[in-house]
Amino acid sequence: MRHGSNIDPPNRFETIHREPNFEYLEWDQEHLRTLTNRKIEYIADSSKSIVSENNSRDVPFRYSVNPYRGCVHSCSYCYARPGHDYLGFNAGLDFETKIVVKHDASKLFREFLSKRGWKPEPITFSGVTDCYQPAERKFRLTQQCLEVALECRQPISIITKNALVLRDLDLLKGLAADNLVHVYLSITTLDPALARDMEPRTSIPTARLKAIQQLSDERIPVGVMVAPVIPGLNDSEIPAILNAAKDAGAGAAGYILLRLPLTVQPVFEEWIRRTRPDRAEAVLGRVKDTRGGKYNDSRWRQRMVGTGVIADQISVLFKTFQKKYGLDRQLVPYNCDEFERPVLDSNQLRLF
Repeated sequence: MRHGSNIDPPNRFETIHREPNFEYLEWDQEHLRTLTNRKIEYIADSSKSIVSENNSRDVPFRYSVNPYRGCVHSCSYCYARPGHDYLGFNAGLDFETKIVVKHDASKLFREFLSKRGWKPEPITFSGVTDCYQPAERKFRLTQQCLEVALECRQPISIITKNALVLRDLDLLKGLAADNLVHVYLSITTLDPALARDMEPRTSIPTARLKAIQQLSDERIPVGVMVAPVIPGLNDSEIPAILNAAKDAGAGAAGYILLRLPLTVQPVFEEWIRRTRPDRAEAVLGRVKDTRGGKYNDSRWRQRMVGTGVIADQISVLFKTFQKKYGLDRQLVPYNCDEFERPVLDSNQLRLF
């Protein structure tokens, strides 16, 4: 199995760290392969809530739903990796192979929407990990949540790198009929070889473009996210990606500059040095140039777009071609007036 990470970076909350010593195992290639070719484990999650709220001015949504923790897509750059540290795992291979599954997602989603204090506004699916990652084929948690959203006329937004979103086309068509859904496909490169190395288990770029086309053909509002833009690696592809997305039917576009917070940095650095050794120093140097000489800058208004000459050049490049291809607009506004509060099966009375 191909992974984005080949390391187990230390969990930042643990005081004891293990350092592997392979001096006496160099002859045992079979054992060494097992260390970076791990089977996927699905771990039941006992969360009592499913909707998360954030108040960051850098994030364009307030509420999000994430049915899974960890992600089999294995993207080397994923900003969600440090979240696995909170679970006692690590942000490297554990993040890609120990997938925590919220089996009660649709039940918890229904309970949230039934609250008397809930005033309907859009809820984003995949605010952290991809809601259409391979686990969704088996567990169908996103699909079940979409059924609840359609029943309640709850507006939602979806961000994904997986053409599996087309499986739920009928539900999305039902939501789109009342202006209740936006779908964004994330496309980081049109180069299938780079995508295979950088995002090992996502849909190939052509499949994502075909997903945009099919969603557009069905009159489902769809856009493209070029995220992340990695200076020196895929930033030159911005014009081609936007052109291809427009031809496929996308109606809007956005981008996010590469972020390497906490334990994402060692995972990405190991990946770029292993898969693109001839470009590693240039890419890492440019990343630092966009982050004030560091690998990451968490300040508001800076962390999504960066600072400095290279960051400014990327911004100008993106906005120029965004405007050229008519992707500098918003998708159709959400309709929040049709919401119907669900009735719970339980006889328990609500306090709120």
